[in-house]
Amino acid sequence: MTNIVSVRDLHFSYPDGRPALCGVSFTLCEGDKVALVGPNGAGKSTLMLQLNGILSGRGDIEIGNLRLTRDNLPVIRSKVGLVFQNPDDQLFSPTVFEDVAFGPLHMGLPEDEVFRRVDGALESVRMSSYRDRLSHHLSVGEKKRIAIATVLSMHPSILILDEPSAGLDPRARRTLINLLRDLPITMLVSTHDMRLVEELFPRMIVMDEGLIVADSGTKKILKDETFLNAHGLEKP
Repeated sequence: MTNIVSVRDLHFSYPDGRPALCGVSFTLCEGDKVALVGPNGAGKSTLMLQLNGILSGRGDIEIGNLRLTRDNLPVIRSKVGLVFQNPDDQLFSPTVFEDVAFGPLHMGLPEDEVFRRVDGALESVRMSSYRDRLSHHLSVGEKKRIAIATVLSMHPSILILDEPSAGLDPRARRTLINLLRDLPITMLVSTHDMRLVEELFPRMIVMDEGLIVADSGTKKILKDETFLNAHGLEKP
């Protein structure tokens, strides 16, 4: 299958010298839906920010057949759709339409294509009727779905989400799970919600202290309670 993400021997240290990534390597293929799990401080968020070029370390990252370099950053960022844990970090326009249209407009697309992309993205997250709503008046669950739409409107190759179920009530969480299940896109999701992992993701990448300590089938990893306990994870 076509490789969407290839990471080879990725290292990163913060300005104080603290290492955050210590030789991380993995590959995601087209259509993969993978959970990224591990305790706080394991390096998950640092890794996600590397894939989008927000942080830059030592090693090789390819998105599709394009190597992540400074010159390629605008194209890479259109291919790697990053959705933050707090949707308020992503929604800043007066209306839902303007938030979702922001990316396509700044890609220089013609107006009719921008409208098509907004309509398609909102339909994908089942929020078409919210087109003219005020973004800051929405619930947390609704905001999270709109934040996903702002990324989908860019037609990315991969969707990367940070703690998508955090702060959601049971109904909003179930709506999100169904949405993520149905989205036909390669996905890497960082989460502490192990029930979400068990239900949605056939593959898990487990990180601890800047290393990938497991990359295997979810069912296999979840059976090993000794391993889970050693790396700060709970069996769902």
